Amino acid sequence: MTPDTGAGDQRSAVHVYLDVCALNRPIDDQNQMRIRLEADAVQLILGHVRARNLTLVIAPAHHVEVAANPDLAKRQHIQSLIAEIGTNAEVDLNSARSRAAKLLSKGLRPADAAHVALAEEVGCAFITVDDRLLRQLRRVDIKIWFGTPVAFCEKEGLR
Repeated sequence: MTPDTGAGDQRSAVHVYLDVCALNRPIDDQNQMRIRLEADAVQLILGHVRARNLTLVIAPAHHVEVAANPDLAKRQHIQSLIAEIGTNAEVDLNSARSRAAKLLSKGLRPADAAHVALAEEVGCAFITVDDRLLRQLRRVDIKIWFGTPVAFCEKEGLR
């Protein structure tokens, strides 16, 4: 998704939708190089959200999935993060439910289908570190950009 240009020289922030596994990446075990790179990319994205160059969209599926995390420290960290810098999505829940049902029929897991449907509804770039989900999304008709945090940073030229 490219930023919209408004009046004058101001540009609207690109809207990003990080699923919960991407939001957790900076607090995952950093012993593997891939995880460290993805964690750094997520931190870069979140830095741009804090600088208001990007807008982090949060949907009801985030709150439900985060609340179900049995790891208290991770749950509290993500809840605090999305409360601090997230922007609640304004979505047509009936439309998102219908789209999620179609994605479920294509083999996506319920939480993944909900996240993707909500991101589509808002028109966000969808960012995940879930390889299985990325493979599935390549096989279905997705209406938005999707990829890894590293790919998003490369695409947007984030530094």
